[in-house]
Amino acid sequence: MRMSTKGRYGVRLMIDLALHSGEGPVLLKDIARRQGISEKYLWNLINPLKTVGLVRSIRGAHGGYRLAKEPAEISLKDIMTVLEGSLCLVDCVEDPSSCKRSPTCITRDVWCEASQGFLKTLETMTLAKMVDRHRVKAAGATEYCI
Repeated sequence: MRMSTKGRYGVRLMIDLALHSGEGPVLLKDIARRQGISEKYLWNLINPLKTVGLVRSIRGAHGGYRLAKEPAEISLKDIMTVLEGSLCLVDCVEDPSSCKRSPTCITRDVWCEASQGFLKTLETMTLAKMVDRHRVKAAGATEYCI
C-alpha cells in the first residue's frame, strides 16, 4: 500500500496549521512556501478538510485558514479518511461480502490485523503529538521540515 500525495500533503498542511494555531489565520501561500507544495494543490486539499469541519476559513483582509478544533482533537486518521477514503489494505477487510473466500481466507485475517494496527496508529496520533515531535526534531535540525 502506498499513501497518495494527496494524503501526505494534506497531513503536512494540517500540521503546518497546527504549528501556527493561536497566531491567527494562516494564508495558503505561506503554507505553500514553507512546505514546498504548490498553492494550487493546497486549494484542492483545503476544501474537503473544510467541508468536514477540520479547517475553518476566515474572510477579509486578515483572513486565511485555521484549525476548526484543537490540535489534540484531530487525529491523522481524521485527515487521511477525508483525503484518501477507505484506509483498509484490501476491500474484503471492510466488506467481507466483496469476496466469496472471506469466511475461510487466512490471508484476510492477516490483512485485518495489519489494517487494525495501521488504523490504531493513525487514531492515536494527533496533530498535537505531531507538533511535539516536530519541535523535538527541529531543536536539533538545521532546516525546517515536516
